[in-house]
Amino acid sequence: MKREETVDYHIKSAWHAISRMYNQHAAQEGFTTAIGFVLININSKEGTPATKIAPMIGLETRSLTRMLKTMEEKGLIFKKPDPQDRRSVRIFLTEEGKQKKEVSVRTIKEFNEQIREVIDEEDLNTFFAVFEKVQMVIDQFSGAEANKPIFEL
Repeated sequence: MKREETVDYHIKSAWHAISRMYNQHAAQEGFTTAIGFVLININSKEGTPATKIAPMIGLETRSLTRMLKTMEEKGLIFKKPDPQDRRSVRIFLTEEGKQKKEVSVRTIKEFNEQIREVIDEEDLNTFFAVFEKVQMVIDQFSGAEANKPIFEL
């Protein structure tokens, strides 16, 4: 099977192209796509528990800890003890963080609007249905199939 015939090749190449595009927009504003995704997942009014952010965006806790430190140094966030659980910390956006969050949201919306101008609703619905099935296969493969060899020789 050629790589162009595999599903994962097309998903990966599309995601890399999207990621590069998002990074170009973010770089013009002085941050990265990864920081943008973190900002989007922080509640602008109530803050967000630090422990909830990593699972929401699929990051390891160690990576998020470094990223939060960088974001705090850049003046995008600040930390406060959680009033309900003193052992926990909530992450809040500064005014600068709120502005960068808005840039991230706007960039994502603009990209999706451009996609919807080119791809009609029926094709998008088919695309989403296919991705639901791909995710189902991934879940099955990762679960019950996780201990089986990928290829039998």
